[in-house]
Amino acid sequence: MKKLLKIVGCLLIVTNSFSQKVKVVKIDELQKIITETKNPLIVNFWATWCVPCVQELPYFLEEYNNHKKDSLQLLLVSLDFKDAYQKAIPEAVKKRNINAPVVWLNETNADYFCPKIDSIWSGAIPASLFINPKSGYRKFYEDQLSHEQLKKEIMAILK
Repeated sequence: MKKLLKIVGCLLIVTNSFSQKVKVVKIDELQKIITETKNPLIVNFWATWCVPCVQELPYFLEEYNNHKKDSLQLLLVSLDFKDAYQKAIPEAVKKRNINAPVVWLNETNADYFCPKIDSIWSGAIPASLFINPKSGYRKFYEDQLSHEQLKKEIMAILK
């Protein structure tokens, strides 16, 4: 249990983007992070090759930085292909100054992992899960969010 708490803590601590290491996770570990969070959490599923994902990423980072005082957490889950793990993902993290935790989901069967996140998820990205365990709030989006939509959703998750 202590090891799990350390892993979760490490994932959710903001690190310098130049030294951030992208951790590899399986779906069961990701589910555990989601279910055991104590604070409002946004889980954003993206990939370096996904244009809408990259377009919305600055909004997520801006709002994450604006709402740290509210204990808002952001976890960026890369769905890049395996060959991107070593180079493309770390380069994207550095290039975009990503200061939120980034993990790479080491799964290839979307029919297996998507329903574990949300029953309506077809596997399309970008996709985002908003949860607040204290209020019971949970909402899933399988679409690119505008900055205004994201702000509205953050206000809802923080209530």
